[in-house]
Amino acid sequence: MHVKAKTVALGGLLLALAVVFMALGSIIETSTLFLLAAASFFVGIFVREFGLKAGGAFYLAAVLLGSITAPNKFYVLTFAAMGFYIWGTEAVWRWLEKRHEMRGRYKIFWISKYLIFNVVYLPCVFLFRDMLFAQSVSDAIMAGVIVGGQIGLFIYDRAYDYVQMHLWGKMRGRFM
Repeated sequence: MHVKAKTVALGGLLLALAVVFMALGSIIETSTLFLLAAASFFVGIFVREFGLKAGGAFYLAAVLLGSITAPNKFYVLTFAAMGFYIWGTEAVWRWLEKRHEMRGRYKIFWISKYLIFNVVYLPCVFLFRDMLFAQSVSDAIMAGVIVGGQIGLFIYDRAYDYVQMHLWGKMRGRFM
């Protein structure tokens, strides 16, 4: 297997930034979700630049290195969920790109985004209910948490699109 120097160099830089952002999420508690989201965006950048296999390896390396270095391991799990969502949506996008004859690809893409998110989010909300909430919560509050997660996904996804199109689009020429 031949690995290009550019792939290794950019991968190391992005991996270092992802791990630093994970660690900073543990230190700067008021910006934890912002920093973890920013760390997970590096997974998407790597997938778009070098493909799904390399992106999967990058994602696994970030999770493993984050679990070693980050002070709060719960935040590494949060990063893992966010990174999996990014990797999964990029995989679906690449799959749909090859199927030009398929109708409603944009709808399928959005449905798959929410499906990937909810496959990760709903088990976490229900299985880690005691860890997420200090006291027992009613079903109405749980429904609010689920709806809030869907709204949060929409915001997260819009931020990811913005980073990919505008920020990385401008910086890409300097790195590539």
